[in-house]
Amino acid sequence: MSATAPDPAARRHWASDSDVRRTVLPNGIPVVTERMPEARSVTTGFWVAVGGRDEAPELSGASHFLEHLVFKGTERRGAREIAESVDARGGEMNAFTSREHTAFYTRLPADDLEFGLDLLTEVLSSPALRPQEVDAEREVILEELALTEDTPDEKVHALLAEAVFPDHPLGREVLGDTETVAALSRDDIERFFTAHYRPSNFVIAAAGRLEHEEVIAGVERFLDHVDAGVRPRREAPSTPPRDIVVQYRQTEQAHLALGWRALDQADPDRFALAVANQVFGGGMASRLFQVIREERGLAYSVYSASSLYTDSGLLMVYAGTAPDRAGEVLALVDHEVEDLVNDGITEQELAVATGYLVGSYLLNLEDSGSRMGRLGRAELAPVEPLTVDEQVARLRAVTADDVHRVLRSVLSGPRSLAAVGPFDEETLVAAQRS
Repeated sequence: MSATAPDPAARRHWASDSDVRRTVLPNGIPVVTERMPEARSVTTGFWVAVGGRDEAPELSGASHFLEHLVFKGTERRGAREIAESVDARGGEMNAFTSREHTAFYTRLPADDLEFGLDLLTEVLSSPALRPQEVDAEREVILEELALTEDTPDEKVHALLAEAVFPDHPLGREVLGDTETVAALSRDDIERFFTAHYRPSNFVIAAAGRLEHEEVIAGVERFLDHVDAGVRPRREAPSTPPRDIVVQYRQTEQAHLALGWRALDQADPDRFALAVANQVFGGGMASRLFQVIREERGLAYSVYSASSLYTDSGLLMVYAGTAPDRAGEVLALVDHEVEDLVNDGITEQELAVATGYLVGSYLLNLEDSGSRMGRLGRAELAPVEPLTVDEQVARLRAVTADDVHRVLRSVLSGPRSLAAVGPFDEETLVAAQRS
C-alpha cells in the first residue's frame, strides 16, 4: 500500500482554539501561530514533511546532513556570523531530523521575532552548501555515527527498528550509515534540497508573545519564487518482522529491546495506546519499572515507549541488565505481556496513567518552544488537530476496555528482540528458555 505524505496545506480546524490562528500563504504554505501574551519569548519553527524514510537507500542520511548544513551559512551570512547574531540575543537556534520530518527553529526574546523569521527564511531558501563546509560537516556526522556505534543502549534501538521494519525505510537509521554519508556529495545534497524543500512540504509554526500579522509579514515572500513541488510517496511496511537480532559486544551490561508493530497516527485507538504504554513501562508506577527495578533490582533503566508514523507504528521495551540476568529480565517482560493481553489493566492503573498523561501534557505547554512544537506536529499529522481541551478530553475518555483491546491487538502480534551484549543469538535464546 502506498500513500502520499500528509498535505501540510490541507484544511485544518483551529477555530475553537481562540489563541491559535492559521493562514495559508499564496504559495500554499500554512502558517499557524499561538499568541501567549504572558510570555517573554517567541519560538519559530519551519517544519519540512520529509525525513529519513523519504530518502532513496543511496541517499540515506541526506535529511540529517541538510539539518547540519543549513545553519552553516548563506551567500550573505557565514556560520560564525549567524551564531554570533543568535548568541548576542541570548537565543537558541537548532534543528532535528526524524523518520518523517525535519524541523528548524529559533527561540528568542519576543522583541527579536523579526530577526528570527529573517534568519530562518534566509537559511532555508538559499543555504550556501559550500564544498568545504560539506566536507567538514561530513566528518562531524561520521563522528556522530561512531558515537552511536560506541553507545550500546542507542545501538540496540537501531537494531530493533531494523528487526521490526526489515527492508523498509522506517527500519533505517535516520543518521544514515558510514558508507552513504561518506559517499554523499555536495551536488547530491543540493539536488535533495531542491527536490524536497519546496512549499508543498513546509509548515511554519510560531508561539509566544507575537501577533499573527507580524509572522505573516515576515514569511510572506518565503519560497514565493519556486513551484510547489510534490510531497513524498510512502509505502507501508509489508515484510514480516524478524524474530531476533543480536550484536556481540564485550559490554558490562546486556542491552535488550523488544518491539511490536503498533498503531499509526490516524488510528482512533492512539489515545488508548498512550495509556497502555504508560501502564506497561511509561513511568515509575508502571508494571515494568515496579517489577524489574523496584522489586527485583535487575535494571537501572527499564521502560516502554511508542512511536506513531503515517502508516505504521512501534511499541517497544528497553532494559539494561547484567548479561547473566538477561534471560530473567526477558521472562519477566514476557510474563507482563501475557498478563496484559489476558487480563488488561485495573481501574487504578487507568486512573494513574491517565492522570500522568494529562498532567504532563499540560505542564509541557508552559513555554513557547513546546507550544510551537504542538502546532508544527499537528499540522503535519494526517488528522485534524485537537485543541488542548480536546486532547485532554480524548485521554480522559479512554476506558480500561479500550486499553485491553489495544493491548490484545498489539502485543498478540509478532515480537522482535534486539540485543547488544557479550553473547550470541544461540546463547540468548537458550537463556530465554531456562
